[in-house]
Amino acid sequence: MPPFDTHAIEKNRPIVISGPSGSGKSTILKRLFDEYPDRFGFSVSHTTRSPRSGEENGKDYNFVTKDDFLGLVEKNGFVEYAQFGGNYYGTSIKAIEDIAEKGRTCILDIEMEGVKQVANHADFPRPRFLFLSPPSLEILEQRLRGRGTDKEEAIQKRLAQAKKEIEFAESGDAPHEKIVVNDDLEKAYKEAKEFIIGEED
Repeated sequence: MPPFDTHAIEKNRPIVISGPSGSGKSTILKRLFDEYPDRFGFSVSHTTRSPRSGEENGKDYNFVTKDDFLGLVEKNGFVEYAQFGGNYYGTSIKAIEDIAEKGRTCILDIEMEGVKQVANHADFPRPRFLFLSPPSLEILEQRLRGRGTDKEEAIQKRLAQAKKEIEFAESGDAPHEKIVVNDDLEKAYKEAKEFIIGEED
């Protein structure tokens, strides 16, 4: 018996959205949440890193100690977690459950390794998976450079990671039920929305 109530989660199946940095996930999700303010919830991740200026505990992240985080790992409390740059990040099952119990659909925006963990989690009800892809790596590179926020090394890292993510999404091993290519924002938003909520309008 899993240590959480699967009924609410099964009734409001979470949706996992993944895609490379610069593919437009934030833009599409913001628009979706604005259009349907009472329909969705965004899972707040746990992290062991310190809050940055302006970040709020419980809103941007749940900031916890390493001991607390690893304690939750032992209790099978995460649907996915990973370590980046010496800090842990994870999506707790309780965060998803809390959203489902309010009758909302939980949206998870997670990286490729997290997608694999969620898809292979034995106890957790299977979510639906959507991958948002840039039209090409060349266009993604233009977008990343256009932001003007990343140094060259970071851009190269993001492009290498994007290549891996796109290859994974297009392989037969990926759990994605839908791949949306964001070559036109209006079209990509319409396709993503149709997958997420069905043809309602």
